[in-house]
Amino acid sequence: MNAQALRSALPAADDTAPRTREGDSRDATLVPVPQQALLQVDGLTLEYVTGERVVRATHRVSFDVHRAERFVLLGASGCGKSSLLKAVAGFLPPREGEIRLEGAAVREPGLDRIVVFQEFDQLPPWKTVLANVMFPLVTGRKLPKAEARDRALDALRKVGLADFAHEYPHQLSGGMKQRVAIARALAMQPKVLLMDEPFASLDALTRRRMQEELLALWEEVRFTLLFVTHSIEEALVLGHRIVVLSPRPGRVRAELNAHQFGLHSVGGADFQAQAHRIHDLLFHETP
Repeated sequence: MNAQALRSALPAADDTAPRTREGDSRDATLVPVPQQALLQVDGLTLEYVTGERVVRATHRVSFDVHRAERFVLLGASGCGKSSLLKAVAGFLPPREGEIRLEGAAVREPGLDRIVVFQEFDQLPPWKTVLANVMFPLVTGRKLPKAEARDRALDALRKVGLADFAHEYPHQLSGGMKQRVAIARALAMQPKVLLMDEPFASLDALTRRRMQEELLALWEEVRFTLLFVTHSIEEALVLGHRIVVLSPRPGRVRAELNAHQFGLHSVGGADFQAQAHRIHDLLFHETP
């Protein structure tokens, strides 16, 4: 995935340069105007039914995600992190609390929130790679087929799969299938890109490469990302901020700043110290 080529894949973040308040004659650089969060999750309790039992997935979880931020939900299996992502996507209504995007309540799925899942079978096997990327553009965005085709081909070029446009999913490797899923999401140009452990099923080398490419893409486009993972290292590498969730029902155990870390930090003393701290937060009853 070439970062320069991906410059136009998602809408760029708004200009966040400091501005003076109305009627203030002071230098604009001295009076920053606070920016409202793009995505607000407020006191979210999620439940689902399994058999005859109601399971509480999360309990009163709150966090904000700002424009152009890489925000990570981190927790062990069953803590409700994927349920939170599905709720933000509009697939799972909350039992309690509210989700707001640009101040408007989220009550159903929308084209402003696109999800890339972990599973490789998210691509209809009877459609070619090109048709898979075109499908939501035609049915969701209501684009004419010619325009949808051009945009889909452009997205496939951006992820290095233009030569595979007429292949079928069963002819692709796992990593290539995820690239198609990412191309499909990028072509839709969402306000928030939601990623549910998208690299978890990849081999270690491919996973690291995908992390590198995602970071390079963000450096060029500065899109807003909500990313779910159970990997402490991945959370520190990819996230600006990390919410650490307790075991089910998931509660916010801590919110940590990870701006200082990246792929260059892996193995360093500070990185390892923060990783150990997160491990303790995840696996001990009290922070």
